[in-house]
Amino acid sequence: MSKHGAPTNTSEQLKALDTPNLKVVIVAASWHETVMNGLIAGAQRAAQEANIADVHLVRVPGSFELPVAARVLAQKYDAVIALGVVIRGGTPHFDYVCQAATMGLTQVSVETRTPIGFGVLTCDNEQQALDRAGLEGSSEDKGHEAFSAAVMTAAALR
Repeated sequence: MSKHGAPTNTSEQLKALDTPNLKVVIVAASWHETVMNGLIAGAQRAAQEANIADVHLVRVPGSFELPVAARVLAQKYDAVIALGVVIRGGTPHFDYVCQAATMGLTQVSVETRTPIGFGVLTCDNEQQALDRAGLEGSSEDKGHEAFSAAVMTAAALR
């Protein structure tokens, strides 16, 4: 805790939330199974820290499909966590998918007024994705971060 009594890290902030009745869905792409498993596990750890029991998981083929799934799910849930990974290849496909996912998820959040946790990794190579996936040895836990951001926003808007 800070000297003013506010939680100082994300885990403390999640534990301090009064959100046991919050309905949350994780919508996750299926490409890059190891990375996705890490992102999902990170989001699920954040759910436990926030004491949110009503968390569902929906899988879609890839990151391009996240916005349409989030749009439908935002009608039924208080927060949506969008998880995916796009790794740069030798074609412009990377740029199109990243832009579509980012703009689509932003549009869903604004139009539905439902917080969307943005956990779409956009990496130059697989190692960068693994470093952000919340796996053992990873330097970051973007699944946990995406869940935390959406849930803290949903709590603030209540």
